[in-house]
Amino acid sequence: MIASLEGTVAATYTDHVVVVAGGIGYKVLMPPSSLSNLNIDDRVFLHTLLVVREDSLTLYGFLTLAERELFEKIITVSGIGPKLGLAILSTLGVEHLRNAVVSEKPDVLVRVPGIGRKTAQKIVFELKDKLSADLADIPAGTFTDVNADVLDTLVALGYSIVEAQAAIQALPPDAPEDVEERVRIALRYFV
Repeated sequence: MIASLEGTVAATYTDHVVVVAGGIGYKVLMPPSSLSNLNIDDRVFLHTLLVVREDSLTLYGFLTLAERELFEKIITVSGIGPKLGLAILSTLGVEHLRNAVVSEKPDVLVRVPGIGRKTAQKIVFELKDKLSADLADIPAGTFTDVNADVLDTLVALGYSIVEAQAAIQALPPDAPEDVEERVRIALRYFV
C-alpha cells in the first residue's frame, strides 16, 4: 500500500490536493482543515492511506501520522466511511475527538454534519477501547472537564471547534482551573 507521499502541490481543491511526485500527479483527499495549510508549489510530505473498493482506488492524505492512525480507527466503525471520517477529523481534530471518545461525550460528535445521536454513541462505544491505549500521546491538560467546558462555551459563542481548540491549546500552563477565567483568557487568543 502507499503509506506516504512526498512531492510538490500542483493544485488544491475543497476536498483534495494534487501532489506531483516523480512526474505523476496524485489526487489525495484530505480533511479541509489540513488543506487550508497547503499552497501551490509547496513541498509536502503526507501520511497516506489507500482505500481499495470494488470500483475505485482512493488515496487519503494527512499532515500528521496521528491523524492518519485515528482516521484508520474511525473508518473501522460500522457505518462510518472515509468521507464521514474526514468530516469528523476536520471538524473536531485529533485531540478533541480522542477526548470526546475517552470521556464518553457523544454530544461533541453530534456537532459533525452527518452524525446523529445514535451514530455518535456507536462511535464512542466502538472506539473507546481503541483510543484509551493512545492516551500517552496526548498533551497534558487535554483531558480535563474544565477544558471541555471552555470548549463548549467558546463554541456556544460562535467560534468553530477548531478555533476553540487552538485557543485552549494557547492557554498558559499556569491558567486557573476556573471555567470562566479560562474562557476570558481563551478569548484573548482571538484579539
